[in-house]
Amino acid sequence: MLITLCYLYLWARWGRRPAALVRATVQRLRASRCSFTFCGAAVQPRGARVCLSRGGRVFCVGESEFPIWTHLLKIEPFRLRILDIQKYRDSIDDLNKWALFLVSPFILEAEHIAFVTESIWVQGETLQRPSSSSESIVKWSDCCLPLACRPGDPYQLIAEASVDNFSKLGVAFMEDRLQMADGLVPQKIVSVHLQDSTLKALKDQASNKQAQILQQNPEPSVESKPEPDVMEHVGGDDLKVLGAQPTEGEDGTSGREPAGEGDVGVGSIEHCHLHLSSCHECLELENSTIESVKFASAEKIPDLPYDHNGTLEDVADDICLDREGRKVNITGRAPNILFYMGSASQESLGRFQEVRSVLADCVDTESYTLYPLSRESALRDPWSDNCLLLVIATREAIPEDLSQKFMAYLSQGGKVLGLCSPFTLAGFQVTSKSVLRETVQNLVFSKADQTHVKLSVLSSGYVYEEGPGGQLSMGKLQGHLENEDKDRLIVQVPFGPRGGEAVLCQAHLELPPSSSVVQAQEDFNLLKSSNTRRYEVLREILTTLGLNCDLKRAPALTPLYLLPAAEEIWDPLMQWLGKHVDPEGVIKSSKLSLKFLSSYTSNIEITPSALPVVTDVESFLSENFNLEIYRQNLQTKRLGKVILFAEVTPTTMNLLDGLMFEIPPEMGLIAIAVRQTQGKGRGSNAWLSPMGCAVSTLLVSIPLRSQLGQRIPFVQHLMSLAVVEAVRSIPEYQDINLRVKWPNDIYYSDFMKLGGVLVNSTLLGETFYILIGCGFNVSNSNPTICINDLVAEYNKQHRAELKPFRTDDLIARTVTVLEKLIDTFQDKGPNGILPLYYKYWVHSGQRVRLGGLEGPEVWIVGLDDSGFLQVQQEDGEIVTVHPDGNSFDMLRNLIIPKQQ
Repeated sequence: MLITLCYLYLWARWGRRPAALVRATVQRLRASRCSFTFCGAAVQPRGARVCLSRGGRVFCVGESEFPIWTHLLKIEPFRLRILDIQKYRDSIDDLNKWALFLVSPFILEAEHIAFVTESIWVQGETLQRPSSSSESIVKWSDCCLPLACRPGDPYQLIAEASVDNFSKLGVAFMEDRLQMADGLVPQKIVSVHLQDSTLKALKDQASNKQAQILQQNPEPSVESKPEPDVMEHVGGDDLKVLGAQPTEGEDGTSGREPAGEGDVGVGSIEHCHLHLSSCHECLELENSTIESVKFASAEKIPDLPYDHNGTLEDVADDICLDREGRKVNITGRAPNILFYMGSASQESLGRFQEVRSVLADCVDTESYTLYPLSRESALRDPWSDNCLLLVIATREAIPEDLSQKFMAYLSQGGKVLGLCSPFTLAGFQVTSKSVLRETVQNLVFSKADQTHVKLSVLSSGYVYEEGPGGQLSMGKLQGHLENEDKDRLIVQVPFGPRGGEAVLCQAHLELPPSSSVVQAQEDFNLLKSSNTRRYEVLREILTTLGLNCDLKRAPALTPLYLLPAAEEIWDPLMQWLGKHVDPEGVIKSSKLSLKFLSSYTSNIEITPSALPVVTDVESFLSENFNLEIYRQNLQTKRLGKVILFAEVTPTTMNLLDGLMFEIPPEMGLIAIAVRQTQGKGRGSNAWLSPMGCAVSTLLVSIPLRSQLGQRIPFVQHLMSLAVVEAVRSIPEYQDINLRVKWPNDIYYSDFMKLGGVLVNSTLLGETFYILIGCGFNVSNSNPTICINDLVAEYNKQHRAELKPFRTDDLIARTVTVLEKLIDTFQDKGPNGILPLYYKYWVHSGQRVRLGGLEGPEVWIVGLDDSGFLQVQQEDGEIVTVHPDGNSFDMLRNLIIPKQQ
């Protein structure tokens, strides 16, 4: 009641003067390190005092009840909701996801406030402009100095501002008068605390990235003068720009004393994360200082005229060049990949989702922002300044005014990727060749290092030819068909003296193989077999165009959850656990330690060698694993009854290490993960497990003196057979072309691998303790193939409506089938399961060569009594061969004879 009365009093007194209230509150409480939050009324921080409400937005003040000391950036939002805390922790504790705007010094002004702004990207006609008001629009960049940004959705910016300017920002936000960069709509402003020790860590970590640091050029590479009115946009209290102050050189350019050997800048053509405002090359410090100020006035950068001769006489001062003459973006905006899809329509939206999806698989979406560019925005907004790559993927003709915009962007050093678009450059023309339209063709692609990649592609029906009167200029990336005319489908075209270039493509690299793309089964198979190489070509193109296509950083590890597949097993499990954990609740093994806890809090450390295990089943919730679905599909007596589940873990093969020899057999253990960061394959191979891959390790104990105990190599065959049978034993799914390949793979027909098995066995006394690791693609179509692809293809061919699978139900079905196969083998021996195994295997009547390409040709016969492969030589002799790592290469028809 008291808070309500205070609120009413404040509103009555200050309602007409919100700026004064906000400023007074911030000024009075700033020293107490309270948190000031401007947000939607529906998501206000729990327990915070609402000081001002306006429409659907509020200004809140809270105490530091929930401090966050993040691992690297040490940013401390106060009194946020618990969900918000976890979001901020996840988003800002990894320094490599943030881009610094200024190199040195990175110091917060004593009387200033640091804060995080969250914004979302909105494009085209749906862009929310600030509402009209008698009061003027407030630009975010006019009121603060940006310190760091984190691309993504939401797009986060760390900045500092004086009390007055911070108050001005907050009030403008509440009154819907706050304007970010075009396409950004602010959602929240939260003050944070920056630790001095962390600011030093930022600088130290930047200096340690030796491979990404280039020595400064002592002379400026381009004239760069601040416009007279630029300084005004920083605000009266913000005239001090961080970094060395520029001096006026004799030639009128902004400069300073020549750099010594120890002077370095930060930046890299490899798009490192600790860089100067997302730039690609080392820049002069004076240029970075000036351009950081110009960040506040990006809207005033004029468009460059398009010069048909490719020269730039009137280059705007806002464009900075590196030492090789290429355009460098140092405005401090997000590193954007923009997609022009043509006229606004539902078809264009669908095509945008397709193209965006495939590029998101190639680049790190934590480092780049991918969104569409409408025709209106392309003509009106200053998009070129913060665009790292323009993707033109419309089949429509490009209007002349828009084409000039795109050419002007290239003139500035921009990069363009054309995907089955009529857009082209001088010297080339797009020619229709109807015989190729929507057909699968063989393409030879030349990479930058002059090596070649051969793959099957879907042709658009257009080719690139030399234009009339044009001077042909091509880069190293080229792609031509393996036909008589060697039709060009991919060309790299340099443009202008500033490093602009385009890669133009008339092969559908942006479309994944699917029933909507091709009709014939043979075409689908050809495209699927080339899918990995399609990604290889795409990454080569994107890397050449300046993007970073390195492997994405491994996701953060998550806690394990101990889950029962049956209610009746829970009490015995807890009793057993209580007897086997140490006083700290830990069970240790040679590989890791598991710490069993009733609940998990974010301050508990998770490392590959020390993992927390949560025993509170009621608190378990996952979008990727449904315990009830798993329970419904698990029909076993002992296997898979106790689950160790993780969203992200190093490898499931290690999780059971400390439990496998002690836990009772009827509590069959299984470890299940959504993703692995250190997955294991045969030999020293890594097993990649993206989202949509069913990943598990199952504990099975086999008596030594049993049918299977005497033939342990059969275990891997039983597991791969169980995966296939788990699908094909379901009514109406019996014709899904899923098969087994000796010794341990799951295949689509004899065509592509979509899963594998790894078995580790330990003999202790009279019992084999066996860990069966298994991973198979369920819903992850790219970059190879998955089970749901086969289901969709079957539906298309037979006009059926079979439902796709989930990973949780297929893992449970597989474990159920495996237990039945083991029981059958123990009862009847190999002959009990071999008929079913031969029904599904891919090797019937297959000819292979022993030892190498020149080795003798033999015919595969079957498995011997121990599970090894038998082949028949030309003289009729039967020879046993064995897997020996990956030496059995069925695709090359090679196997290695077993060594005696």
